[in-house]
Amino acid sequence: MTSVSASPTDSVLRTGGALAAAVTKLNAVSETPRLDAELLLAFAAGRTRAAVLASPERALDAAAAALFATLLERRARGEPLAYLTGEREFFSLPLAVSPDVLIPRAETELLVELALAIVASAAQPAVLDVGTGSGAIALAIKRERTDARVTATDRSAAALAVARGNAMRLALDVRFVESDWFEELGGEVFDVILSNPPYVRSADVKGALGFEPKLALDGGADGLAAYRVLFAEARRRLNAGGSLLIEHGADQRAELVALAEARGWRVAAAHDDLAGRPRVLDLRNGS
Repeated sequence: MTSVSASPTDSVLRTGGALAAAVTKLNAVSETPRLDAELLLAFAAGRTRAAVLASPERALDAAAAALFATLLERRARGEPLAYLTGEREFFSLPLAVSPDVLIPRAETELLVELALAIVASAAQPAVLDVGTGSGAIALAIKRERTDARVTATDRSAAALAVARGNAMRLALDVRFVESDWFEELGGEVFDVILSNPPYVRSADVKGALGFEPKLALDGGADGLAAYRVLFAEARRRLNAGGSLLIEHGADQRAELVALAEARGWRVAAAHDDLAGRPRVLDLRNGS
């Protein structure tokens, strides 16, 4: 017979009350409170979510109960789930994340899909991910195109440490360069340059976003500061016919198209994410 601890947390867990109480606590901060509670409980217990749900009568030991309570309090204060568990899946890759890197979002997978389509017929394409953070984009491309020469830059040494750790754990050979934009890349050119740059307006970096690195989010007063740099510097970094793929905010497309065209770029295509929101521009040199 399974022994049961007398702790309140264990007792509530056996009756399903622990999850119910956690869901109530998380309703105000999460769009998926039950999923969050289940994942935190599984993480604290050192088991899979499926195992936790399959054995609701199984008691947590004191250490796991204490960890669950701590994690729940942190989540209730708005701290992102990925930072609490230290992991986020992106393009089917399990990536380690920390507060030093932006949490990869599902909508950013569109950048990867578009880049892979562009280089589908190219042999050993040269791909650059600018502002790599956790390495999500670069690693996803390398996993799908093992022959690609993938380079990823970031000006944050702490972020690059996370990215290199992910590459090592996933056995993916991506070159990481600590660089402010393109500064440390010499005269290198690429077939595709991708970037999910900081594009949140400074005044909007608050709430849950306040837990993520400001360097990866804050795009200046109008949210467009990073694009001005990209549009000015990326042209000479592309091979003939190369593409600059940029992610952007849902309300920024018109401004970005005007800004890009004023800088001599041609909009080859504009893509919406799965939710139908404007998300990516494919830019090429010249008219």
